[in-house]
Amino acid sequence: MTTFTRVVLFTDTDGRARFREEPIALDQGSEAARLSAVLPAHGLQWRKSPVGFRSAFHVSTHTQWVFILQGQMEIGLQDGSSKLFKAGEHFYSADLLPNGAVFDSQVHGHWSRQVGDEELVTVFVRD
Repeated sequence: MTTFTRVVLFTDTDGRARFREEPIALDQGSEAARLSAVLPAHGLQWRKSPVGFRSAFHVSTHTQWVFILQGQMEIGLQDGSSKLFKAGEHFYSADLLPNGAVFDSQVHGHWSRQVGDEELVTVFVRD
């Protein structure tokens, strides 16, 4: 079966952000154009971040797809690891504050930053 790999930024059981990969089945359409099932979407938001942009540690307020349209975006985790996403790449942001938790910038969340000499253009698709 053909699949699409969804990179997921998620909150693990210890409250820390991590990455994982999940397959999405492309089991519809035809041999010439494999399709997934229709996924829910409730809104679309554009963002431009200037050269030099870097956020503090934060969590997402809701789950959403993040598509990099221009430039490069790096996502850093509390464990010191990071992942770089270039134009044409994506990730699914599900790094939410655990129920009942109070945000602690030493435990929760991730940071993001623009990388390189080109402004960062992204689109968020909320599900």
